[in-house]
Amino acid sequence: MNTTATVNLTNCDKEPIHIPGFIQPQGVLFLLKEPQLEIVQVSKNTIKLLGLSPQHFLNRTLSNFLPQDQIDSLNNCLAEDFENVNPLKLSIQTPDRTCIFNGIIHRSEGMPILELEPAIAQDEYNFFEFYKMTKGTLSQMQNASTLSELCSVIVREVRRLTKFDRVMVYQFDTEGAGRVIAEDKRENLNTFLGLHYPDTDIPKQARRLYKLNLIRLIPDVNYQPTELIPTYNPVTNRPLDLSFSVLRSVSPIHIEYLKNMGVAASMSISLIKDKQLWGLIACHHYSPKFVPYEIRTACELFGQVMALEIANKQDNQNLDYKVRLNHIKSDFISRLSEQENWVDGLLSEPDNLLALVGAQGVVICESGHITLIGHTPKLDEVQALIDWVGEQLNNDIFSTDSLPRLYPKAYTFKAVASGLLALAITRTQKNYILWFREEVLQSVNWAGDPKKPVKVEADGSLTISPRKSFELWKETVRGKSLPWQQCEIDGAIELRNAIVRIVLHRAAQLAELNVDLERSNTELDAFVYIASHDLKEPLRGIHNYSTFLLEDYADVLNLEGVSKLETLVRLTQRMEDLINSLLHFSRLGRNELVMRQTNLNELVDNVIEVLRMSNHKSEFEICIPRPLPTIQCDRILVEEVFTNLIGNALKYNDKPEKWVEVGWLDPVEHERIYQSQFTDEVKPPLIFYIRDNGIGIREKHIDTVFRIFKRLHGPNQYGGGTGAGLTIVKKIVERHGGRIWIESTYGEGSTFYFTLGNSGER
Repeated sequence: MNTTATVNLTNCDKEPIHIPGFIQPQGVLFLLKEPQLEIVQVSKNTIKLLGLSPQHFLNRTLSNFLPQDQIDSLNNCLAEDFENVNPLKLSIQTPDRTCIFNGIIHRSEGMPILELEPAIAQDEYNFFEFYKMTKGTLSQMQNASTLSELCSVIVREVRRLTKFDRVMVYQFDTEGAGRVIAEDKRENLNTFLGLHYPDTDIPKQARRLYKLNLIRLIPDVNYQPTELIPTYNPVTNRPLDLSFSVLRSVSPIHIEYLKNMGVAASMSISLIKDKQLWGLIACHHYSPKFVPYEIRTACELFGQVMALEIANKQDNQNLDYKVRLNHIKSDFISRLSEQENWVDGLLSEPDNLLALVGAQGVVICESGHITLIGHTPKLDEVQALIDWVGEQLNNDIFSTDSLPRLYPKAYTFKAVASGLLALAITRTQKNYILWFREEVLQSVNWAGDPKKPVKVEADGSLTISPRKSFELWKETVRGKSLPWQQCEIDGAIELRNAIVRIVLHRAAQLAELNVDLERSNTELDAFVYIASHDLKEPLRGIHNYSTFLLEDYADVLNLEGVSKLETLVRLTQRMEDLINSLLHFSRLGRNELVMRQTNLNELVDNVIEVLRMSNHKSEFEICIPRPLPTIQCDRILVEEVFTNLIGNALKYNDKPEKWVEVGWLDPVEHERIYQSQFTDEVKPPLIFYIRDNGIGIREKHIDTVFRIFKRLHGPNQYGGGTGAGLTIVKKIVERHGGRIWIESTYGEGSTFYFTLGNSGER
């Protein structure tokens, strides 16, 4: 049996405290059936409080016991918001007297429940008395400038009003554990101020009830529970849900807990902030103590006002620090708007990037590229952590002051990263900011050993009991950092929102520019095509007339005239070649690619065969070190790439033994080239190359060889040409989503590298 797992599923968490089947004996409970308000379930203590047996009430209507005006009031209440009508002053005639009760009404599973508590004389607490009782306290609460002052006011005033021996403000942390942050007590009592209590002291279902019922009174922990008759709700045949009941009986485990503390009576007032249980105003008395409903109502009002004030008071704490953080945040947002890249904006002030959230280290991850600043885990540790963080984010943010507890691998680097605050800028591109806080050894003062004693029952099951000692128990906590303050988290979120806004704005601008550029390119391609096509007609005329003049008038022209006509014919022929190249180049941008699976071995064999036929007088060697892959491409255009590059390698070669190597990079050389050329690529593409032992290219010309009609040699050197070949090659490569670049040593040879996008598999 897995003992740890069994212990974690405690009997506290499984206890059905909302359906105890009993109430506390200081009042009477009736379950009613509409429309006649028939009593179908009643508490057994009616003899003591009303002088009549439970059977006297069962299956009879309330009209048998209450005057008609009070019945009318009850019916009106059932149609209204119960918070606005409770309590009702009800009088019930018993055999020997008329009893005045506070009637508290609510619904359970759609049926009315009426609870009766003995009331103080009706004229003792009127509106003006209530006003006097609460006015001064409410003023003091509003005048408190910080949360600490507010808590001091509330414990002092609640104790003054209720006369409890001890009143505390008990605040929950994010993990459910609690700490006493304010206290007012009888002088001879030991202080609980600053003590921590584990989350198991108040299990989940108890927290739920604290949110439903804002005030809870236990007048005497030694009370004898009063059962309900019949045991089950006769309408549903299930235990009656007493979640909203003020008389609901107390869990035996909680009673044992209070007795172990020496507490005889208690009252708690829930503090709800942002619909969550922020804390409790906890009241203890060391002898039985009943608090009248009117005073409890005043205390409940104090709790609600305090809950509304918590956020304002917390904002006033550490005001100077918050102002400084706000200044840093504003400065960053201003810088970001001036930078082309959001990462550059963050890196411009690394110290302030840390100070923004009070961190000692920060990691910026942009599209897989990671930058470490300050005290952080190692690169490989950060990479693994980022994968884990991606699954923890809630609304693109995650924070913890105890990373090793949630992510066990962090134990190895807890010294620098026990606290983590993570933001996702964009998850798909893995753009993250991770702030780290160092481990801070903490000494926590617990009210007794927080590990509850475990008892093994006869059937082998485990039962967890409340601890018996609440003496100071110190624990040194490791693997934790200082907690992240809400103002720090809020600042980080605002920074993220600013980055996202800027990135989206830049993306919109880029998209608009791309649309304009695409339109301009389309118009330019169309213009080049039309202009080139229209130029060919007059050019043919010039060429033809020049040829006619040579044929018909050569004998009457002198040598200089004939030479000039021959030059004119050559120039028109060269001009036509240039126009044809320009037309071909413009078509590359206009025609759609015909993508299909292409075996590059067959393609290159065809290229080599054609080159050998056209260069039959020249000796050369073409080497292919290993078989080429099959890729998805436009076969005709890619064949032109290999034809042009291999042809140039042979053409611009003055060596007696010419050779060309055609291949694709092996993993080792691929990694070297990839790291230097493709830092922004996620998936490494295939890299092809054409290597030769030709004349090479001077370094100053490497960036210009792809410019259209750019020739590095005279028109009659190395077989002439238009200078458009490499421009066309570059255009074809780019249309396939690839790149082309050169490594060359002048006089020794060149290597042309190119990719064709992610069109193949290595």
